[in-house]
Amino acid sequence: MAEKQKTYFLDASQIKDIAPGHGGCIASDKITVEGRPVGFMYREAPRNDIDSGWCFFSGEESDAYMQDAGNFAIYDVNTIANYDPSIVPYLGSPIGSAFERPPDHADFIPVEDWESGEA
Repeated sequence: MAEKQKTYFLDASQIKDIAPGHGGCIASDKITVEGRPVGFMYREAPRNDIDSGWCFFSGEESDAYMQDAGNFAIYDVNTIANYDPSIVPYLGSPIGSAFERPPDHADFIPVEDWESGEA
């Protein structure tokens, strides 16, 4: 099956070094293709030496959307920081951290009862 062609919200020339050196992450196309801000983010244990453990979502992903791996890709954390610079202050948070941005709020709040799906 051919991978769907994606048109990104930001052009590569727009990506600046605002949060370099954090490693890779997973992000939803709602952010990178549709240009929505990050609404939910969490940090798992990294899977390898270049993985930061961060996963970024708009918070608008349906269950069906989440089940389609084609709706996600691996990026440098710096790339996602360019899409939504408000994540930068949280990037040093420890593994197991999760944050959400309630509707109509500028700031993230910690999610205290979140648990990773990792076994």
